[in-house]
Amino acid sequence: MKLLLVIAHAPSPNIQRLINAVLKGANNSDVNGVEVRFISALEAEADDVLTADAVILGTPENLGYMSGALKDFFDRNYYPCLDKTDALPCAILIRAGNDGTGTRRAIESILTGLRWKIVQEPLICRGAFKEEFVDQAEELGLFMAASLEAGII
Repeated sequence: MKLLLVIAHAPSPNIQRLINAVLKGANNSDVNGVEVRFISALEAEADDVLTADAVILGTPENLGYMSGALKDFFDRNYYPCLDKTDALPCAILIRAGNDGTGTRRAIESILTGLRWKIVQEPLICRGAFKEEFVDQAEELGLFMAASLEAGII
């Protein structure tokens, strides 16, 4: 059984809806052989990442940057994961009130240092909340779980 870990900070109802959609997609009944686990960014530890086969990171855009909770996750776990998680497949979900560019750049910079492999274009849900964001988040979860099960990632 492979493990898909979803690490996110979801302080608002809209980003919580997106994370729930990711989890729904990842737990699609057509995907077997993949366990999906959600851990809040404030609670996630290096041991969680070290046991994962792939990770989805979710955050709101806060002042043009990732949430403090996701940054805290990286601060606490960067060195314990460094050199132990090379090429870990990952995806990014950003709920951006503006454009999400700074948030994306910051996360990608950290992931480059960790040498994780971003396996899908980051999903950046920009501007006013739209229902289509929920469908896109569900597709992200399904893509990651199905790709993990198939051995594509």
